[in-house]
Amino acid sequence: MFQLFTKLDYLLRETFLGLRRGGWMNWAAMSTVTVLLFLFGISLQASWALEGLLNQFGSPVEVSVYLDPGAPIEKVIPLVTRLSNVTDVNTISKEQAWASLVKELGISDIEGATEQLEGNPLVDELKVRARSSQNVPTLAKQLAQVPGVDSVQYMDEIIQRMQQLNQGLSWVSLTMISVLTLSAIAVITTTIRLIVMARRREIEIMQLVGATTSWIYLPFILQGIAFGVVGAAIAWILITGVQEFLANLLATAPDFIKYIASGAQPNLIQMLLLPLLLLSLGGSVGLMGSLFAVRRFASR
Repeated sequence: MFQLFTKLDYLLRETFLGLRRGGWMNWAAMSTVTVLLFLFGISLQASWALEGLLNQFGSPVEVSVYLDPGAPIEKVIPLVTRLSNVTDVNTISKEQAWASLVKELGISDIEGATEQLEGNPLVDELKVRARSSQNVPTLAKQLAQVPGVDSVQYMDEIIQRMQQLNQGLSWVSLTMISVLTLSAIAVITTTIRLIVMARRREIEIMQLVGATTSWIYLPFILQGIAFGVVGAAIAWILITGVQEFLANLLATAPDFIKYIASGAQPNLIQMLLLPLLLLSLGGSVGLMGSLFAVRRFASR
């Protein structure tokens, strides 16, 4: 156990010593990784936000059917399921819809809100799923002719544009992140090489006394990983600051804007996943850059 702590102490001391000797190149490497991971995190959150808005507004193969106030839902469902392009039908009663709407608006007294409006103002709704998005316009026309149906709504051109925007954002982000990843690896490789060259005499002495190649160059690999981890931490702090700034802006926005923006809020899984992805990507970039740097010297 004592030998293990001794080795760990040596690795940490050598890693920090190398970082101290890196000088301004350390900041160049960490800032490059920070920019890479910041743009990666922002683009990933933007993609999640657009997906959340799309899910809030509806699926491209789903049609919302609103019934007449007096139409019995149990008689309308069989007529809808007989249509050829229908694959699934889900019912949302007006009571369920009213309770969900009141909860989203932040109203705690449901009974008081109902009495104030002199009853539930909503109607029964059917969520009808089509076989494909191409069948949606035809299915919507068929549903509008079903007895007891008041109106039909489905994804319009705006939502389709949002899908196209999300796809375009993904491709642009992938291109930018790929270029920045190569740049970050190149900067880290150059930085580690300079540190190795600065300590070349010490490395030669260690080789003469019988130190293995892996033991000599492991601290330099840890330095590269440290660049990635520190860059990920700084990027996460910056992303959190942007989130707080946007949250403060939304706090003073109208309720309608808040309701729309609620669909773009990241869920708990996404909030936990983002820092893990940043650390993983940062550590991987740092590891690759340091491996490329020491491979040239270790092969001699």
